[in-house]
Amino acid sequence: MSQFKKVLITMPDYLLDEIDALAKRENKSRSEMVREVMKVYIKEKQNNYLAQKLATGYQEMAEINLELAQLCFGADSEANQHYEEKLAECE
Repeated sequence: MSQFKKVLITMPDYLLDEIDALAKRENKSRSEMVREVMKVYIKEKQNNYLAQKLATGYQEMAEINLELAQLCFGADSEANQHYEEKLAECE
């Protein structure tokens, strides 16, 4: 079972009012509501971080793939040219 620690935080009145109203609507204590809100926020931040890392990775791979495609296109063009020359010799 999780152990809880008490913390002291400060927040503007309007934010505390919103937390209290939300807790009342969901029939939860203020502490439960703050924990839930913090969990959602942390999860969202983690997801955003992961999405950013994935986007960066995809961009880096796109650049690598483009370089490879250009390199292979040149080799394919040379092979195709050689093949066409050999075909022309047969005619």
